[in-house]
Amino acid sequence: MKHLLPIFFLFLTVNGIAQVYSLPNLPYSFDAYEPFIDAQTMEIHHDKHHAGYVNNLNKAITGTAMEKVSMEDLLMYASFRSASVRNNAGGHYNHSLFWDILAPKEKQGPISSELQKAIDAKFTSIDSLIATVNKAATSRFGSGWAWIMVTPTGELAVVSTGNQDNPIMDISTDRGIPILGIDVWEHAYYLKYQNKRAAYLSGVWSLINWEVVSQKYTAALNNPLLKELEKDNWLAIKDFHKVMAQTFHPAEEKNMTPLRTRSGELYAKSILLKNSTPPLSANNARVQQALSKLEKQCFDIHQLVQKPTKDEARKDAQLFEMISKAHDIFHEVEGLCHD
Repeated sequence: MKHLLPIFFLFLTVNGIAQVYSLPNLPYSFDAYEPFIDAQTMEIHHDKHHAGYVNNLNKAITGTAMEKVSMEDLLMYASFRSASVRNNAGGHYNHSLFWDILAPKEKQGPISSELQKAIDAKFTSIDSLIATVNKAATSRFGSGWAWIMVTPTGELAVVSTGNQDNPIMDISTDRGIPILGIDVWEHAYYLKYQNKRAAYLSGVWSLINWEVVSQKYTAALNNPLLKELEKDNWLAIKDFHKVMAQTFHPAEEKNMTPLRTRSGELYAKSILLKNSTPPLSANNARVQQALSKLEKQCFDIHQLVQKPTKDEARKDAQLFEMISKAHDIFHEVEGLCHD
């Protein structure tokens, strides 16, 4: 027994480190959602399916740098993650939101005037919004979700995603912060509704707590993630950033070969960036001026690379000074985009 105790505590420690994410409790008892969702479905959905996503996510990120990044970061760069991280992070986030917005009738609160105005402006009425969400949900082939989200421009939009993807992910065509999500995987409704997805959708709206959805709407509007999503959709700046990183960082280590061989590509990407349309919040005179400075700096770098010289060391020193300045201008553009 004396020898088993250290092993037992080591087991607890190792398992404790791995549990970065945990399964949230349901706000209400399994049977509180009846008759719209039966107790058995709620229990299996929460205790088995959602728990599985949490456990598998913890396994996938244990011992990696992803243990220390936020859930938003895991989702935003889903295309760079393994299938296991993408699917399980999505499954955990999506289900956590789903449980938040469901409540029995007597526990539901009213919609806020701000959200009601936004719905009326975009969809004319809640009934019209519900019809739009139902269309997205019923037309989703196979498993997935239907969402109401806040777009980077602050508007409401309805979208659908497959499997456990969501609009925060960079693999989504339409980006935004979800404020309402409806699970249309069969495990969400099959025991009660079998293959009748439309009947399930009709029932689940009776469980939507518009007070919580309103709170999520206000939180989304004030979330800095909206600007990040907007900028992340600016593909030209991402393309330029990639070449800048692959030439500037080697130059910091006194390796000028990448810059010498790719100066033309860097200049071409700067032209494309200057001629692209920035996100609405960054499409102003200061950003355009910075982009012009960046294009001119990349042109000068390319000109110097092509210029013959007998003093290669001096040329490298000049190139490093110039690429450093280009790097500073690029971060000036990024900083202006956050203003």
